[in-house]
Amino acid sequence: MTDLLKKITGKEMNRRDFLKASAAGAAGLALAGTGGELAQVANAAEADAVVNGEGEWIPAACGHNCGGRCSNKALVVNGVVIRQKTDDMHEDSPEYPQQRGCLRGRSTRKKVFGADRLKYPMKRKHWEPGGGDKSLRGRDEWVRISWEEAFDILASETKRITETYGSRSILSCGHPNNSLRKLGGATIFWGTASQGTWVLAPHMMGYMPYKYSLAVPGAGAGAGMYTARDVINDRFDIRNCETIVMVGMNPVWSSGGSPTYHWLQAKKAGAKFIMVDPYYNDTAVSMDAEWIPVRPSADMALLLGVAHTLISEDDPVTNPLIDWDFLNRCTIGFDAEHMPEGADPKENFKDYVLGTYDNIPKNAEWASERCGTEPDRIRYLARELRKDKKVAFVCGWASARTNNADNLPQLFVTIGAMTGHIGKSGHMTGSSCHVYGANGGLPLVNSGGTGLPTIPNLVDDCFNAADMWPSILKGKYNFTGNYQFLPGEERDINIQMIYHGARNTLQTTENINSGIEVHRKVEFVVAQNYVPTMSALYADLVLPVTTEWETIGGFTFSFFTNREMVLTHRNVTPPLYEAKTDREIDIGMGERLGFTEEELYPFGPKQQYFNQLATCNVIQDDGKTFGPLVTITKEDIDEWGVNGTPQEGKITLKEFLEKGVYQVKRTPNDNLGYIAFENFRKDPEANPLPSSESGKIEIYSKAYAECVNAMGYTKINKPYPTYIAPVDGYENSFRNWETKEKGDYPYQVFNPHYLRRSHTIFDNVPWVREAFTNPLYINATDAKKKDIKNGDTVIIENKYGKTLRNAVVTERIMPGVVSLPHGTWAAIDEDTGIDRAGADNMVCGPHVQGMGTNAYNSNLVNIEKYLGEPLVPDAEQPQRIIF
Repeated sequence: MTDLLKKITGKEMNRRDFLKASAAGAAGLALAGTGGELAQVANAAEADAVVNGEGEWIPAACGHNCGGRCSNKALVVNGVVIRQKTDDMHEDSPEYPQQRGCLRGRSTRKKVFGADRLKYPMKRKHWEPGGGDKSLRGRDEWVRISWEEAFDILASETKRITETYGSRSILSCGHPNNSLRKLGGATIFWGTASQGTWVLAPHMMGYMPYKYSLAVPGAGAGAGMYTARDVINDRFDIRNCETIVMVGMNPVWSSGGSPTYHWLQAKKAGAKFIMVDPYYNDTAVSMDAEWIPVRPSADMALLLGVAHTLISEDDPVTNPLIDWDFLNRCTIGFDAEHMPEGADPKENFKDYVLGTYDNIPKNAEWASERCGTEPDRIRYLARELRKDKKVAFVCGWASARTNNADNLPQLFVTIGAMTGHIGKSGHMTGSSCHVYGANGGLPLVNSGGTGLPTIPNLVDDCFNAADMWPSILKGKYNFTGNYQFLPGEERDINIQMIYHGARNTLQTTENINSGIEVHRKVEFVVAQNYVPTMSALYADLVLPVTTEWETIGGFTFSFFTNREMVLTHRNVTPPLYEAKTDREIDIGMGERLGFTEEELYPFGPKQQYFNQLATCNVIQDDGKTFGPLVTITKEDIDEWGVNGTPQEGKITLKEFLEKGVYQVKRTPNDNLGYIAFENFRKDPEANPLPSSESGKIEIYSKAYAECVNAMGYTKINKPYPTYIAPVDGYENSFRNWETKEKGDYPYQVFNPHYLRRSHTIFDNVPWVREAFTNPLYINATDAKKKDIKNGDTVIIENKYGKTLRNAVVTERIMPGVVSLPHGTWAAIDEDTGIDRAGADNMVCGPHVQGMGTNAYNSNLVNIEKYLGEPLVPDAEQPQRIIF
């Protein structure tokens, strides 16, 4: 390889220079003084290595919060990554599928070695202790500094602010590092960002088949993901469905790995697909689905219309739509005869739907006026859900990421209970998305833990994310705990420091303009990242952090993988430029605050990784018990130089580290299948659900209503599912609902996950920019009214902000609705206040409803053809780079 470099360049080049050359070639950017030679070196090296079979394929992290969690490998030659591939560890088949990655994961080397990498610590040119001219945040120049100066600034400002205002004055956007925890802690935040109202509802109204300690009142954070793990059947049983109704789902974009593949197998087995969504999305196209359009945030109205049709058309003899046996045995609150003790018999779901007491039947016509779905299509959907068909009635989380959707999971489950699609083969109801999409059930293999002791955060203050920026500006907020859903308590708060850790909070939280105001108000902002995210741009101090490719190894998002496999990754490249790991940054900060490395981290990264490997476990042959996954010998322990105990597992340590993936081999008739709620359905008295007070599915849930109503945001009407017009929903688009006079913001906007990005990750990578544009999807009729043509620059605006995107005119989206795919890095023109990048959170409002939901899909805007300087195609826009 060195000879090749010398032959091409005419000069010697060491490994470090070649690494930079590879980075330059990958980014398509020539470093100063080298012209295009280095890109040629990288390309020639790649061709030469592939021809000669050189290098090693190393399991590489694919650490992106998408729904895929796929195998990723990097070909490393003389320390340089020249190619990537995905899973090829065994022959691919529907029964034993490879864990294949998508274009995002396969472009990771363009992210790791990108020209936009933060290369060294930097501070704002006009920063001074206390902030200096804070209005310059986001537009000041940057000055390169040493790590010594960076650590001194970080520690001294943290100490000064803590001593002056207390630990509560520090907002940690990400988990507080150990130094902050040792110093006294920091304020944090919680939110329902991904799952919306599915975070809480299933855990209180009886739609969890197992008992979990997290994401329920009085507990800690993080287990809302269980709402997608155990409420549908496994992937083999999905092939038994006759009809699959998808509500607000697009796994082709959001979960492009195994979940999408499993849905395709169901289609191959003969299932008919129906897509209920404002947009005929790429999943609908892939599955050749029928389309039932519904307006954003209007699913409550639609499903109430479905319920009315089921009740009014059901006849147990001539037209059996409803599974009365399941309703009567397994639920409470559906009708007056099955109410919980002490409840008013009139307060039942059936009479509410029929309008028995309020004289408002929630029929298809009533629903259609609100949701935009034709009445006949609503009735058609109800009939397709009839009890004597094998139906999967499944949804994503998008429809619950809206205002006033607190009753939506309860209503969704009620429809599934009415039609009996719970607890049987070929029948299922519930959310099915992310890594657990199309494959329900408890995990068959699990990664282990690092063994590091947890340092407690002594500050219990915790913002609701949707209300965070306004609360900081007011100096008061509503405390409900950290995913604890406690009764609301107003507290004073004085945030004076923001520490951005491993996330891009300013970009991904509603109401960006309000967030910028906060960042220009506080005394100190620090951000650590590997690229110049928006959160970094508005900081005073920027610290370059390594990617997972530059660490010793680990298990990326180890808890959240599909049930049949576990992925590990190893070091691919040494840290680039002057980047440090999160641990190293924490230690450098802590030492200046008076803490030793041993106090912060009792043992090192190698021991942590070894502990994870050693404590992996896997299902045994009996299909019930678990045992060690990895065989570890005394020689392995000595070679690693760690503490450990030999053990016998399913795969040797060497083989696991070489493959990077272990997958439990499944067959259609093995003993590892899963039917959600099967035992409960057979005998609900003997198998009560631990996630409700009654042990049954609570269509009437007093505990749930009382919990949400006590949080202090807005109240839900009743303990059973009722309709509340969503704030910034369709009804609010009218100045006068009765006369149907439209208001200033007549269009509904929703923000789907997009295949080009994983949230905001990859938005700055040229490869994926070339593969996917940055569109605003507009209905053709609406575009014609506004004289907007395909490719025109459009301004999208409301009272929260203004943003630009290029139009994609299509008949695949409902009239009156526009789609603004999520995750673009904002680029705000300070003179006009217009974001020229199309960031979705520029127009997302900070309304906090019910349980404190992040309502990304409940917003109103106006759209117009932009008459200023048009946008160039996204792939032609320069990368955001800070030197």
